Amino acid sequence: MAQKINIKNKKAGFEYFLLEKFVAGLVLTGTEIKSIRSGKASINEAYCVFIGNELYVRNMHISEYDFGTYNNHDPRQDRKLLLTRRELKKLKARLEEKGLTLVALALFINDKGLAKLEIALGKGKKLYDKRETTKQKDIQRELDRGTY
Repeated sequence: MAQKINIKNKKAGFEYFLLEKFVAGLVLTGTEIKSIRSGKASINEAYCVFIGNELYVRNMHISEYDFGTYNNHDPRQDRKLLLTRRELKKLKARLEEKGLTLVALALFINDKGLAKLEIALGKGKKLYDKRETTKQKDIQRELDRGTY
């Protein structure tokens, strides 16, 4: 049984109000999917951008495959995301609003063995919003312990 690959962006929920989530497929080369399956990827600084009418993910780091000779890939190249045309139109319209961005939340391998990227439409938090989030998290932790 293969291990479950689930690479998360833990900072996304702290830095952004997450409005809407989508799951997108990725266009990858052979060495990229092998590196992801070995768990050597990072999406901490990843965000999505439209180039023409296509959606790409930027700053997603997939380490070079150890056994990938001259066929190896560039670790930080832009990778195309696969969504339906209706979802792409909706996202493009929403991104034209001020202050919205698309951030990567999680990179995982589904049951069929395909790499998927969970993305979310996010609005950046101000410093006082981040303090409030931290305060709520601390209160919830105390309640779970039963010491509050």
